[in-house]
Amino acid sequence: MHYRTLGRTGWQVSEISFGAWAIGGAWGAVDDAESLDALRRSLDLGVNFIDTADVYGDGRSEQLIGRVLKERSNQRIYVASKAGRRLPQQVPEGYSRAHLTSLLDQLAARYGVEAFRLASLADPDHLLLERRAAFGPWRPWRRPPHQRCAERGQE
Repeated sequence: MHYRTLGRTGWQVSEISFGAWAIGGAWGAVDDAESLDALRRSLDLGVNFIDTADVYGDGRSEQLIGRVLKERSNQRIYVASKAGRRLPQQVPEGYSRAHLTSLLDQLAARYGVEAFRLASLADPDHLLLERRAAFGPWRPWRRPPHQRCAERGQE
């Protein structure tokens, strides 16, 4: 497998990624065991970059990826997730900090992670891009500590 540096991140990602659209099963019957086998096999062959979105099986692909991430916690695997298609409105006002934070919370729950390093907007309205409405000073997103503790059964 060949690897390249992803932008300015310093991450060495595989030139071939695993596209998780099909394992979501929204456009035809899929078997979760076969999907997991395919994902595991791609990682065994050196793939370390997975592309998915919240609309791939209404989060099903993300849940499957989350299972494999837990199994392979000793491997450096990069997941690029797209969000935004499930916003209440596909207009600039729909891409508010509150809506995007809610989407990231949902993504994190499906993956079983506390933080994201790469999430992108799926099909943002061109007016959003022109206004740069959602691209203000964002801090790296992390689940609030009280939420992380509650999910682990801690106070």
